[in-house]
Amino acid sequence: MEPVLTLADLDSWSFRGIALAVLGHPIKHSISPALHNAALARMAVTEKRFSQWRYFRFDVPPADLPTALQRLHAAGFHGLNLTVPHKVLAFDRIAAVDAAAQPIGAVNTLLNTPRGWRGFNTDGYGLATGIRETLGLCVTGSPIILLGAGGAARGAALECLSRHCASLHLANRTAAHRDALLDHLQPLATGIELHGFDPANPPADLPAGAIVINATSAGLKPDDPPPIDLGRVPRPAGVFDMIYNPPETPLLTTARSAGVPAANGLAMLVHQGARALEIWSGSDVPVDVMSTAAAAALS
Repeated sequence: MEPVLTLADLDSWSFRGIALAVLGHPIKHSISPALHNAALARMAVTEKRFSQWRYFRFDVPPADLPTALQRLHAAGFHGLNLTVPHKVLAFDRIAAVDAAAQPIGAVNTLLNTPRGWRGFNTDGYGLATGIRETLGLCVTGSPIILLGAGGAARGAALECLSRHCASLHLANRTAAHRDALLDHLQPLATGIELHGFDPANPPADLPAGAIVINATSAGLKPDDPPPIDLGRVPRPAGVFDMIYNPPETPLLTTARSAGVPAANGLAMLVHQGARALEIWSGSDVPVDVMSTAAAAALS
């Protein structure tokens, strides 16, 4: 596993290849380096230029993000991934944002350009692909119950709307955050029903057969309660938790005990990472290699 680096390590930076990195706070739990370095090793078999590419991880507190973006660009890093809490923070601090990421208001992938960083968001693609791969369900035409109203939830909501979900019910305990996201989504819904509710008090008219998606941090800690009581939700078609480490959250345990298909966010991590690597490399990416490396890193 790659060591956890800080901005202080840039003072003596000596890597002369093509550097990629993930920034977060905390970051020690991230297995992204294992996925990307495994993929790059396989890609180097047929394209030798990738033997000079390497993916690192940096712990960057939120207050240091502007400095980090400047220093990493100046140091010649080719691409960055951003994880909690930087996806929204970076949005207004980069030179350009891809059109598809503009309405999300958050970026998770940055590409070095002469003008500065260009931002993309691959989370939505990773989510939809992960749900299809692990649960055999398609967001298109399905009712969605989305838990959360932060950057991850915003990206998930917009992906579901762009793929024409049947309806979207947004659950968040903080009404102001929930309402703000609903207001942002309304012009983009194009006829799709939007509803908001407090997960502590689910309404009686939630749709049966929905895909429940957890985009909150509830479940990262062993003693976290589930973000919603599934017993108060009409039987879902499946439950997808964006959290992948730990691989089993209280929400997933509850779903499985009720016989509801459930999956963690590892497939989402793999597919959003593969799409990011495609953006940086301009080449086909071995998703199967990344999946194998992800499972090994967590085992």
